[in-house]
Amino acid sequence: MLGRPMTHRCMAEPPIHFIVPGPITQRTGGYGYDRRIIERLKSDGRTVEAVELDGSFPFCCDTARTAAADALAAIPDGGLAVIDGLALPAFEGPLPHHADRISTVALIHHPLALETGLTASQRARLKSAENALIAQADGVVVTSRATAKLLSDLGLCTGTPSIVLPGTDSAPRASGSAGTAVQLLCVSTLIPRKGHGMLIEALADCSDLPWHLSCLGALDRDPETVSEVRKRIAAHGVADRVALVGEADETALAAAYDGTDLFVLASAFEGYGMAFAEALARGLPVVGSGEGAVRDTVPETAGVIVPVGDRDALAAALRRVIGDDRFRQRLAAGAYAAGQRLPDWAAAGRAFAAALDRVAAR
Repeated sequence: MLGRPMTHRCMAEPPIHFIVPGPITQRTGGYGYDRRIIERLKSDGRTVEAVELDGSFPFCCDTARTAAADALAAIPDGGLAVIDGLALPAFEGPLPHHADRISTVALIHHPLALETGLTASQRARLKSAENALIAQADGVVVTSRATAKLLSDLGLCTGTPSIVLPGTDSAPRASGSAGTAVQLLCVSTLIPRKGHGMLIEALADCSDLPWHLSCLGALDRDPETVSEVRKRIAAHGVADRVALVGEADETALAAAYDGTDLFVLASAFEGYGMAFAEALARGLPVVGSGEGAVRDTVPETAGVIVPVGDRDALAAALRRVIGDDRFRQRLAAGAYAAGQRLPDWAAAGRAFAAALDRVAAR
């Protein structure tokens, strides 16, 4: 059993308060997961309220801590709180005060302490907060087997979490660019963990090959990272071959996927890798980096995944896939086959509901 035993449970399905940091409409994989799970729970007849917390996360300001306290206080006795892992540190103070009257589930996309670019003290601070709060939760849901293993390896979870993989929407197979240059697509917010700088460095080593890269993702989350990526683009003279597009709506994103020949993402770490899965669903071959969940999501028949931080290996993979049309087409066939095996959101919703039911039954 995870966390402490509850002293009471309501036999009826409790109302679900799904607590997220900031607007749930944000275009990231984590928020997308939250939105789709909420939709599925509601379509299943569950009573769900999305609670959006004000403030800054995960290094929480007073506004965030107050919002967390108010959110818990507003939940009626017997209610169930699902707390997105990014918001967890804001609950260090108030969570113990509600332990005997509501149930809590920690939704962990990936351990916060493994975020790229943290100082040693920041990493220790987040690990301490996660350790304390996960231990207090009645249940833990993670989005991949790799994340479950990481929680265990880091000593953050002594029980067995529920693994609820993200769903993937069915999508038409990408048409490709049919141009002289191989069109590359990276879908990710520009933050240190996503490795845009490493990707530019590796592509610069392939400047003799015909390629063009479009990067879709928010440009306002980490201005320092965006500035550094722009400097690398300029330094390598590839400004005419790299487009930092910014966030895209669903229509623009679908069009970008359809006109792409190769999906690329040099991530240092992924809790699951929803962008990788979406690429596979469209039959796009993949070149990227990442351990654990990334390798679980992208089979060898669908792409080339290299060790994190290995510029030479990434450049070699890009050179091979960009320069060899037949190899790229073989990977595309493997990607499409892998994409058809991915779980859908209906299955994800059922699995999440089952995890909540197990918590409520204890």
